[in-house]
Amino acid sequence: MTSARAARRAAALGLGALWWWAVLRLALEPGAGVIEGAVAVGGWGLSVLPVHCVPARQAAGALGAGRWGRVLRRGAGGASASSRSRL
Repeated sequence: MTSARAARRAAALGLGALWWWAVLRLALEPGAGVIEGAVAVGGWGLSVLPVHCVPARQAAGALGAGRWGRVLRRGAGGASASSRSRL
């Protein structure tokens, strides 16, 4: 294992342990405060980041270029049911 990979794993393990400490302290300790809350919320916020995104042209099921422009130009009520199903 390279030293960079080991450092990333150590950092992930350390930050994960810190997050769990904050969450458990908030849940179990009546005197938990702002710091524990900030660590817990910050860790949760990082978990919802879209880190597994790819460019649209490479994504499976990606929409064609200009699709949204055609829909917006046509308008919400101007398309028939059959033409809407092709969008």
